Amino acid sequence: MLFRGPDVLLVRRAKPPRAGSWSIPGGTQKLGETVAEAARRELMEETGLSAAGELVLIDVVDSIARAADGRIMHHYTLIDFAAFAAPGTARPGGDSADVAWVRLRDLACREIWPPTLAVIGKAAGRLGVQDEQ
Repeated sequence: MLFRGPDVLLVRRAKPPRAGSWSIPGGTQKLGETVAEAARRELMEETGLSAAGELVLIDVVDSIARAADGRIMHHYTLIDFAAFAAPGTARPGGDSADVAWVRLRDLACREIWPPTLAVIGKAAGRLGVQDEQ
């Protein structure tokens, strides 16, 4: 995920899982790619932006969706990195239908998966990002 001041960059998912909801950029790691390389590639593909400097590992989260009968429909392991954004203009691409810079205090107004909200909060704390009042 990327920050600019008290704003975090969100993408609106174009495809399942969670199509139509807001999230942080991410996607599938390619064979031979490190997790950091995958994170940087996905940032560029989904937002047109890159990270300025190092990526900071924030958390690892499991996303497991089950059918009504208990069968596992999908299981993703999400490795969340954060950084400050390099200069540039965000634009949707890849698996994102839209992008938006959102103030930390306004995140509750978006449809965001609760574990993603928690990771954004952790990232803001680790990077020293504070919302301006």
